Amino acid sequence: MFNQVILQWFTEKFQEPTPVQEAAWSQIQSGKDVLIAAPTGSGKTLAAFLSAINQLYESDANESAGLKVIYVSPLKALSNDININLQQPLAAINALTTGGLQINSAVWTGDTPSYEREKIKRAPPHILVTTPESLYNILTSQAGRAMMPGVETVIIDEVHALAPNKRGAHLLLTLMRLEALTVRRPQRIAVSATQRPIENMQRYVLHPAFSVVVDKGHKRSMDLSIQLPESPLSAIISNEQWAEIYALLAEAIKQHKTAVVFVNNRRLAERVAKHLAEKVGLQQNGQESVTAHHGSLAKEHRLKAEKALKAGELKAIVATASLELGIDIGDVDLVCQLGSPGSIQAFLQRVGRSGHGVNRTPKGMIYPLTIDDLLEATALLIAIENDALELTTFPHQPLDVLAQQIVAEVSQKTWPAKRLFHLFKQASLYKDVSEGEFYQVVHMLADGY
Repeated sequence: MFNQVILQWFTEKFQEPTPVQEAAWSQIQSGKDVLIAAPTGSGKTLAAFLSAINQLYESDANESAGLKVIYVSPLKALSNDININLQQPLAAINALTTGGLQINSAVWTGDTPSYEREKIKRAPPHILVTTPESLYNILTSQAGRAMMPGVETVIIDEVHALAPNKRGAHLLLTLMRLEALTVRRPQRIAVSATQRPIENMQRYVLHPAFSVVVDKGHKRSMDLSIQLPESPLSAIISNEQWAEIYALLAEAIKQHKTAVVFVNNRRLAERVAKHLAEKVGLQQNGQESVTAHHGSLAKEHRLKAEKALKAGELKAIVATASLELGIDIGDVDLVCQLGSPGSIQAFLQRVGRSGHGVNRTPKGMIYPLTIDDLLEATALLIAIENDALELTTFPHQPLDVLAQQIVAEVSQKTWPAKRLFHLFKQASLYKDVSEGEFYQVVHMLADGY
């Protein structure tokens, strides 16, 4: 199945492939679009990447072959993390290749300096790691578009985080613009936590007539519990109960190597981190033992926190959804959820940050803050026990997103309106848009509101 070099690296690094990897590789090799759905920590992202790397070897690419693989993730932190973790296997595989192809990769996100972007445009890597918004910007520049004709594979990670919102609709149209630039339609490999019904996710992100699903379920063996303060919960939490919650959290953190505490907003992340830092104390080296992590942090602070967490230099990190997705955050052995996460899937994703690896058991504790939280937490654990998930919902053909993409595309190329309509209509969320509705959007853009 694999090139000899890749096979050698994989067998030296791992004992054997996981079930999801075996199933995914056989389907990806068929050339169809593939949706890989499996629990966190099952190796599904590696399954997608290794197939793409193998394709580079099999297609006799060379150093100057240009861009062949685009990896899209919904978070800058996840993109940076993937690129770092991709460098290690690439370096090992390249070292095994004597006189042959040397594969390279680069990352392009909102954090990437302009000189790095110019470097990528001048000498495109084989693999580009990016975000939905950055891919949109790349396709809205002549130099960026010039990199695209040879793209053969697009990996879309953490699809479930994009599906319910307009970011996902935006990405679907960006992918159609990408396909209009390539010599042949790239194979899409989508990676997702399992959604219900999975067929809807398949139709959403893949080309239904040429696609297949590899579904290995969403449920792993987990150690889950609800932790309550001594005082009875009510409609709102009192200052005394906050003190009890902090004491419970601090004790749990001290009993574990590294913990991630999830909260539901950025202000709370800063506040909880401050109180826990006071209770847990400093590390032996005098460094902070607890810090906050959220999307509004400066790039330097965010990367410093992620690096310290991976290196095992923190006892705990208090985060919003910024650490919810499949980032490799090191050897975390406990996840705490303050308040209700509001979603079964979000909670499973968050708890999966602990024990993040094959044959490990994630551990999660929920700390209800109100009586409503307690009811939701109880229902949440019952749902997980009964293997239940929420139904995935998608936005209905958001026309504001369509308008933005029309402007972006015609700013780079002159299109007959009918052809552009048929291009965008191939995106799943826009399959029911009529030609009349499309022309109404065009007239609105031309004439103003």
